[in-house]
Amino acid sequence: MMHLFRRPLLGLGIAVFALALLSAAACLSTGPEEAPFLAKSNAAMTRMMAAMKIKPFNDVDRDFVAMMVPHHQGAIDMAEAELSYGHNEPLRRLAQEIIVTQQQEITVMRLALGTPLPPSVPSSHQPSSSSMHMLSYHWTPMQYAYATGGLI
Repeated sequence: MMHLFRRPLLGLGIAVFALALLSAAACLSTGPEEAPFLAKSNAAMTRMMAAMKIKPFNDVDRDFVAMMVPHHQGAIDMAEAELSYGHNEPLRRLAQEIIVTQQQEITVMRLALGTPLPPSVPSSHQPSSSSMHMLSYHWTPMQYAYATGGLI
């Protein structure tokens, strides 16, 4: 299977996330931001799960994208909740990375099927230009051709 993305930080991101969870468990806090964070995260999870229940298209590729786009959007929404309420800098950087990579993957899936892309809406949590450089990647000609169905 061809990999569409280079993710050198993915393994590191998982390790950072695990360490942050251990750190958070060690100092459990029920600060005033906890309720809105949980509300935002739970709402994102509910939307994601509802959107993943699809009426099959009788096309495996379309069904896959129909389920994966809301799954990726749910990750974006939950990462935005972390950026709104979280304080752990490694987790905030990971949340920014999640937003960027999940948006890129949604774009690739839609392009692969020839599905129109929705209008671009800036996030209130756009990474800085310096962190965008760290998160950026470049498609190879083969990846671009695959994502666009061979259209160059």
